[in-house]
Amino acid sequence: MWGDMLFKNEVVLLPCMLVYHLCVWYPWRTEVVEFLKLMIQMFLLTLTVAYLAKSISGNYMISMLTHIERQFNIPTSVVGFINGSFEIGILLLIVFVSYFGTKLHRPIMIGTGCVVMGLGCFLISLPHFLVGRYEYEKMISSSSNLSSNSFLCSGNRSQTLTPTQDPEDCEKEIKSLMWICVMVGNLIRGIGEAPIVPLGISYIEDFAKSENSPLYIGILEAGNMAGHFIGLLLASYCANIYVDIGSVNTDDLTITPTDTRWVGAWWLGFLICAGVNVLASIPFFFLPNMLPKEGLEDNADVTNSNKEEKHQRKAKKEKRGITKDFLPFMKSLFCNPIYVLFVLVSVLQISSLTLSFVFTPKYLEQQFGKSTAEIVFLMVAGLTISYEHERVQEPLYVENKILANCNTRCNCLTKIWDPVCGDNGITYMSACLAGCEKSFGTGINMVFQNCSCIQSSGNSSAVLGLCNKGPECTIKMQYFFIRAVIGSFIYALSAIPGYMVFLRCIKPEAKSLGVGLHAFFIRVFAGIPTPVYFGALIDRTCLHWGNQKCGKPGACRIYDINNFRSIFLWLPTALRGSSLIPAIFILILLRKFQLPDKTDSSEIEFVEMKLTEKESKYMDVPRSPEFENNRELKTRL
Repeated sequence: MWGDMLFKNEVVLLPCMLVYHLCVWYPWRTEVVEFLKLMIQMFLLTLTVAYLAKSISGNYMISMLTHIERQFNIPTSVVGFINGSFEIGILLLIVFVSYFGTKLHRPIMIGTGCVVMGLGCFLISLPHFLVGRYEYEKMISSSSNLSSNSFLCSGNRSQTLTPTQDPEDCEKEIKSLMWICVMVGNLIRGIGEAPIVPLGISYIEDFAKSENSPLYIGILEAGNMAGHFIGLLLASYCANIYVDIGSVNTDDLTITPTDTRWVGAWWLGFLICAGVNVLASIPFFFLPNMLPKEGLEDNADVTNSNKEEKHQRKAKKEKRGITKDFLPFMKSLFCNPIYVLFVLVSVLQISSLTLSFVFTPKYLEQQFGKSTAEIVFLMVAGLTISYEHERVQEPLYVENKILANCNTRCNCLTKIWDPVCGDNGITYMSACLAGCEKSFGTGINMVFQNCSCIQSSGNSSAVLGLCNKGPECTIKMQYFFIRAVIGSFIYALSAIPGYMVFLRCIKPEAKSLGVGLHAFFIRVFAGIPTPVYFGALIDRTCLHWGNQKCGKPGACRIYDINNFRSIFLWLPTALRGSSLIPAIFILILLRKFQLPDKTDSSEIEFVEMKLTEKESKYMDVPRSPEFENNRELKTRL
């Protein structure tokens, strides 16, 4: 027996089974049994930390997508593809890992996945160190060779200030292709996450009591939710730090975190996530591949359970490396109506959640005029913080017609986005287009005066940046978070019971494959295409595109918020509403059919052990075909 185990590379199992065998004959039997009973809880704790680490990385990535978009001057549809690359990475391995993973050392595979996730996070941060400093689109620069009033309204200025199509500048724009490195890193992060959920869930289902499985899965989801909050807090902190911190003088900046050109230190958080994932992987390399079934000693003595372990290892030895049962398992899953309907519900629900969660920071920035740091913090704090610090100003307006009688004489650049806020509450694309003729101060504190396009009771002045939103936006934002909290609460009530129905509707021997296929279909039909087509829809609402050095459009600076809001709110609602139809059919089927796992597991285990004892007595006796048929029938029973 031990020779077979060593030959099959199950060396890690040897100490555990040796101690388990010795506990039969020696006085410390009770202590050893109690230690082995705790092993499943040790695995649960380690897996919860892995869930926490992967959730921190995932939520941080989603929160920083807007900053990656601005850093590399790419449209939202490309950002959606970068986000979908994570799902592609999982897709590449999920079915293979789910089926063959149970035949390998599951804890070591999970630990290896955590290491690969850490490598992916490091690759995502790498472009920051390979490209130069971030240069945002601007007219006002302390290092500019232009005259001090070149960005103001001046009738004497010629049109030579229009950006020229310098071939060298276009060649330098190749650095914008570094987003491919971010995409590859995110794909590798997905490859690393592939074994964690299916192998972790199947390990718990194999060695935990059936009645304890919902509790253990709930603990895993609690760790996952804690990772959501930590990831959002980390994103809020990094988004407030300028991307080139340490290499530029922040006093010379003419933008603030609320500006649509601001890029935070997105790379810093990925380095932190890389370290967290690698640290989470360490305990898995010291856990055994197999454990005694939790609670098995309640039905039989330790000797019988040891024989049961031998029987399980023998069955796995026969199946190891053999794929002939793969197609039958696939057929049993696709012929299971509850399983198929649950997959359909999951695809629709995940599509809705992906749309809402991935693009919430961008929507709130555009709708309520908040910075990314404020948005992700509000997503954590919800309704628990005060909004009274906001200044009361008029709503944001952007002139559809940027040239008017008040600025046609100024010879302004019409493609440069360097917005100023007039004291009339209207945002203008630049100080020149606002008709401003004088300026005072430097950097972010610069003030413009004598602005011919600003009609107000004051001195017709303007300041750098977008205008703040009015108090009515604060009230609407509170309503938005109330709706989000209620929706999350309702979803949480059904998540764990629904997932337990999903697990119980699968035969035990096909459970790992069923979980993997479920994740596979979610990635193919929800995780990958949803951010891409939704990003393309958002791009269609763009009012003004940023301008790259070589004249090509970059990231969108401002959107038609009415169309953006309609797409953002109604499309997820339609997807989630349509998921109720297959859910109703699942309820109808559950009333008619008995789930495969509904039979008392303790009775099955007791019968299987008795059959194993009988078989061990007749191992050397020649068996007729009739005997083999009877043996197969007993095994099925």
